[in-house]
Amino acid sequence: MTARWVVDDVKPARDVNVTWRPISLLFKNEPPEDSDYHGPAYFTHRLLRVMESVKAAATTPEHGNDEVFELYWEMGSRIHHDRNRDFTATEVLEAVGLDTSHAAAFDDDSWDGAIRSGMDDGLSLVGTDVGTPIIAMKRPDGDRAGYFGPVINKKPDVDKGLAMWDGLVALMDVDSFFELKRTRSGGLEFGDRPT
Repeated sequence: MTARWVVDDVKPARDVNVTWRPISLLFKNEPPEDSDYHGPAYFTHRLLRVMESVKAAATTPEHGNDEVFELYWEMGSRIHHDRNRDFTATEVLEAVGLDTSHAAAFDDDSWDGAIRSGMDDGLSLVGTDVGTPIIAMKRPDGDRAGYFGPVINKKPDVDKGLAMWDGLVALMDVDSFFELKRTRSGGLEFGDRPT
C-alpha cells in the first residue's frame, strides 16, 4: 500500500524519483522451514532473484530501475489483488515484456548476495528491528536517512497523502526523531488492481 501511495500520488505531485530496492522477508525473518510463513517468504525471495537479474542486465541504472518496478508491480498485483501465488517467473516476465531468460534466476542462489547487499543498505539507515517498507531519502545536509514505514492499510486521499509525505520529509531532518506508532485498525484495502 505504501508503494501504491508513493507511485500514484507522491511521485507525480512532489517530483520524487524512486529507486526500488528489495528486502527479503526470508532473510529478514528467518522463518523455520516447517512454519506456514516459510513457503510464501521463500517464494517471494526467489522472485527477488529475478528482479536482481533484470536490474543487472539493464543498459542503464534508470532502465533497470524502471524494469524492476514493472516486475514488482506485476508480482504484487498477482499476490495481493489476485490472491495468486501460483505463477511462474516466466509468466510475470512475459506479462511485462521482459526477456524470459531471467526466470533462471528464480532457482539461482548466486543472486542472494545482491539481495542481501541491497537489504543491508536499507537496514543500515533504519536499524534491524524493523520490516518493510523502508523509505530513504537525502536530507538537506546531503546525508541519507530512512524510516521504516509508513505502514498504511489503504491509500489516503491525495491531499492527506501529500501532507503525510511532507511531514515525513520534515521529520527526516530531525536527528532525535525515531518512532511514531499507533495500533492497527481495519484490514488492508488494496483498491483496484493497478494497470
